[in-house]
Amino acid sequence: MKTQIIAFFAVIFPVLVTAQNWPQAGGPKGDFVVGDGEASTAWSVALDQNIDWKKTLPELGQSSVTVWGDKIFFSINQPVKADTQLSKDIVAYCCSATDGTTLWTRGIEAEHPLKIGSTYGDSTGPSPVTNGKQVAFFNASGAIEGFDMAGNRLWRREALTAYRGSPFLIGNLLIYVQMNWEPEGGGYPHPKEELPTSKWTQAQAIDIETGKPVWSTECGGNIGSQPMSLKLEDDRDVFLLGRGGGHAPPEHPLGVSLVDARDGSEIWKLAIEGYECRQTLPLYHGQTFIIHNKEHWWVDIDSGEVTRKVSITDDVMVRRRVDDQWISETVDLETSSKTYQITNQSNLFVGGYHFFRNYLHNYLGRVNTDTGEVEYLQLPVSMLREAGQSDRFLWNEGDQEMPPIKNFKVPTPPSYWTFRQNTMLNSRGHQVMGDVRSQGNGWGHVAAPIPTAIGEHLYVPIMNGMVFVIDWDAEEFDEKAIVSINDLGPLGDAWTRGNLTFSNGKLFTQTIRELICIGK
Repeated sequence: MKTQIIAFFAVIFPVLVTAQNWPQAGGPKGDFVVGDGEASTAWSVALDQNIDWKKTLPELGQSSVTVWGDKIFFSINQPVKADTQLSKDIVAYCCSATDGTTLWTRGIEAEHPLKIGSTYGDSTGPSPVTNGKQVAFFNASGAIEGFDMAGNRLWRREALTAYRGSPFLIGNLLIYVQMNWEPEGGGYPHPKEELPTSKWTQAQAIDIETGKPVWSTECGGNIGSQPMSLKLEDDRDVFLLGRGGGHAPPEHPLGVSLVDARDGSEIWKLAIEGYECRQTLPLYHGQTFIIHNKEHWWVDIDSGEVTRKVSITDDVMVRRRVDDQWISETVDLETSSKTYQITNQSNLFVGGYHFFRNYLHNYLGRVNTDTGEVEYLQLPVSMLREAGQSDRFLWNEGDQEMPPIKNFKVPTPPSYWTFRQNTMLNSRGHQVMGDVRSQGNGWGHVAAPIPTAIGEHLYVPIMNGMVFVIDWDAEEFDEKAIVSINDLGPLGDAWTRGNLTFSNGKLFTQTIRELICIGK
């Protein structure tokens, strides 16, 4: 590995000093991309390198941090009193972006317990959304509450939101994916019969000022769908809503719909047999991009017609580590028997490139959407970072004897290659784990934190607290594209499912134990 990764903390990059709000998980435009910003690319929470401040949290939270001016918003689960597998109440936080001081907290109770610390989300999964006047917090166990910026409660709506979704704002419309079938056993609902449309998962819009419903889609959605705010050439606000995933969802046909954000009406529907909707769906030069099974699709945004397909598994270029050396080879990738080949929700489009993490291999994929070229770059799954020692990286199964994980049954072996398992212990020593798969590293069979692109760099966090910083526009997609590999805390103690957010030159995120501000 190149020297700057091993001794990364010696390099500090300039940052943008102008203020910037991050009002929702997807940032200012809702697409997880800020084109003109510069954030730090090198830090370590484990070694206290380039960290502005840290704040110990009493409980695990999965939401991303949102920012408006000098205030940051996020949520955690209601602090538990013992080892716990389920939770249903959350605490909404407003803190100072300057030093993390708590400005106010509000409890939000709900009815339906969910698995706490799950790899696919929990009650705190959806991120807060703010317009600078009101802020809405989501408890996926069954409640949404709106507050003013001083913490005065304005309204409450009882509703089940997708617990791994990313709500977003268009004007006064607060748009999120709503479940209309109660969860079973703390997890995904498994209806045993065909359901009427009224029981389908749908996108819902409410007024952020009042919490009153404005519209609901009728085309059907899925709790794994990640719609983003998009704008057509005629200036219409739209989004793409997906259907399909595991557990035989009742919404049909599986596929994607383009939805008019003004009234929730369906503009077109693309049926895709066996589709897995758990991905972001962008817009670029009149096209959206869908990864389906072993292919990358180009879809015309006006008509919904598929205009091009390329394989992401056959005859692709891979740059990988073999015996401590980098090699490049053109291969046919081993594929999964499942109908998807990407780690759920790990994809992001930026600057003509569609990035995603492979499902079966610890590879970061990149599709050039102008040329159709597909490339893969291997990334390590685990990093052992200790003071006074060189970083150790685990790239392949033989790099380190793997400790066993009881009942850890996933079809993706790289998921549990690690120097140390995630302990799933909160800051007070209680184990908060409703899903044993949370002990894994965050590759493969998980719902990943969505990457964030800031200026020239793509920030790719994984569940064990590693964050890869990638030069997304690198001419050669090889090891030189890895700008740095960073941590959000000591391995095993830095579990996270929130993406990195950016404001005023700083990065914010939360882990199982801490709220973190990464400085200059």
